[in-house]
Amino acid sequence: MQFDRKDLGNEQLVQFYRSLLLPRMIEEKMLVLLRQGRISKWFSGIGQEAIAVGATLALQPEEWIMPLHRNLGVFTTRNMPLSKLFKQWQGSQDGYSNGRERSFHFGNNPHHICGMISHLGPQLAIADGVSLAAKLRNEQKVSLAFTGEGGTSEGDFHEALNTAAVWDLPVIFLIENNGYGLSTPVSEQYRCENLVDRARGYGMEGVQIDGNNILTVYDTIKGVREYCIREQKPYLIECMTFRMRGHEEASGTKYVPPHLFEEWEKKDPVKNFEQWLVAEQIIPEDRIARIKENIREYIEVELAMAQESSPIRVDSNKELSDVYAPVPETDVPDVSLVDDENKNELRLIDAVKEGLDQSMQQHPNLVIMGQDIAEYGGAFKITEGFVEKYGKSRVRNTPICESAIIGTALGLSLEGYKSVVEMQFADFVSVAFNQIVNNLAKIHYRWGHSADVVVRMPTGGGVGAGPFHSQSNEAWFTHTPGLKVVYPSTPEDAKGLLIAAINDPNPVMFFEHKALYRSVSGAVPDVYYETPIGKARKVQEGKDISIITYGSGVHWAKQYAAANPAISIDILDLRTLLPLDYEAIRESVSATGKILILHEDTLTGGIGGEISAWISEHCFQQLDAPVLRCASLDTPVPFSIDLENNFLAKSRLDECVQQLLDY
Repeated sequence: MQFDRKDLGNEQLVQFYRSLLLPRMIEEKMLVLLRQGRISKWFSGIGQEAIAVGATLALQPEEWIMPLHRNLGVFTTRNMPLSKLFKQWQGSQDGYSNGRERSFHFGNNPHHICGMISHLGPQLAIADGVSLAAKLRNEQKVSLAFTGEGGTSEGDFHEALNTAAVWDLPVIFLIENNGYGLSTPVSEQYRCENLVDRARGYGMEGVQIDGNNILTVYDTIKGVREYCIREQKPYLIECMTFRMRGHEEASGTKYVPPHLFEEWEKKDPVKNFEQWLVAEQIIPEDRIARIKENIREYIEVELAMAQESSPIRVDSNKELSDVYAPVPETDVPDVSLVDDENKNELRLIDAVKEGLDQSMQQHPNLVIMGQDIAEYGGAFKITEGFVEKYGKSRVRNTPICESAIIGTALGLSLEGYKSVVEMQFADFVSVAFNQIVNNLAKIHYRWGHSADVVVRMPTGGGVGAGPFHSQSNEAWFTHTPGLKVVYPSTPEDAKGLLIAAINDPNPVMFFEHKALYRSVSGAVPDVYYETPIGKARKVQEGKDISIITYGSGVHWAKQYAAANPAISIDILDLRTLLPLDYEAIRESVSATGKILILHEDTLTGGIGGEISAWISEHCFQQLDAPVLRCASLDTPVPFSIDLENNFLAKSRLDECVQQLLDY
């Protein structure tokens, strides 16, 4: 192995050696602890330390890194306290994730390290968002995201690289090609000769290097960093390496031909660099022995400190409260405090636009993203005129890559930006599902960082749009702790709830019914105000039956009540589906004792089942009849208007009401 020191001084080379040796010796200790049962799992990076260490040395401390399983060298080179890392790996409550995560599934804001999730690919798009933030601030920074050769097969790899290329983002994408995705060899993973060849397909530069040579890694990434900042473009690096242990220790290495271990043992990144330092008389052998002894003592001292950690203190209230970031106090008026004067008659679509517009004025750090939202104004023209008003840096057309854009939004959040992502249709959110339910929703609980992202979801049927443009998929997200799910039915609530969602530091799924956009109008205050998330709205009071609903169901219920004045109907508009306003639900049950839950979503698995169960558990004595649900058919949404009318819950509303009255 040839090492080119270039302009590196002797002491800097010695420091590189220490940085390279430290994660190797920690790993050797971790394998002992694993055999002793003091940790439960370990993903070893032995044999490929030069990549993580060299990459981290080449970056500035405030530049974000998105590491994966085998990148211990990132954490140690960023000088994270080893005792706290030990606590993390032992599952201690004093670790970085309070015992909620294992190994390297955690991040840390002060050290600019973003915690991985097991799905691997989503890390890449987060780097896009971080670099977009730097670009918006005109900062001379890059971000660096790791992936393995197996991860390059994921759609997130394509989406992240394509987005970075199209938006000219200074991102370094680094592939650790160690030959195996768990047990699957590269011959069964891709057919291109080299993964770096894919760079050309995205219109970016790329290079393949020896990932076991720390000076090559350091020099390459240092130069690539300068290129990315100077040219404001991304770059792909393929580091050839090999892991000398299993994917994780339990999986073993029987699938690897023995000769590969023999070949790669000769390329050991630590031993080769050490031998070169001695041969070049940069460091004498006795000093190497002292360095190793010092590191060994350091590891033992830090481990002893970690063992002093107190036992896990189980506190359900704290666990629940840490799912969401606290919502800061603001001076934004609640809608109930806004005078009735200065209200304008607006359609729901106009109210959404006004709320978004006023939020863009209120928050200079707010970026909106989505397909065709710039000059075209979006599929529903809500953002029409925004480019002229706020510029293309804040009103961003995206490629058709929903997953990458949600990941980018999370990356923006790491750097203190707010973002609103428009799904062209709520149906399309399925291809971003992983980013939403595993990355956005869990990040605050996992390591304390908020995901300040609103996902706008044009939803619902009634317009003859068929199975892929009409779904009501809000229930997909009400099962996910960490998300908030909002669904207004009136223009006033649409504006106020959107403003509240943008002000909330937590991820909010904001549903907007397409059929209500231009068919529903109402008085809307022209000032900047909030409608509180988590509070239901009493539409009208009644004493015969209660209809608990939201979205289009509110208008169906009102129309039914108007057409049947002999029935005294209590109507509750939930407005927020996560969290639910249980007190308002209880009050509606108390008012009538007969409850009908109405929603456009299909019956099975809809939010109505959850509400019904809660009422049965908590309000049973107040019931005068079983809780009934009126929902759409358990079929995809049909295209034919006749079939769609039959599909929608509205067609069964009278039947359900009569059944409840007759009980």
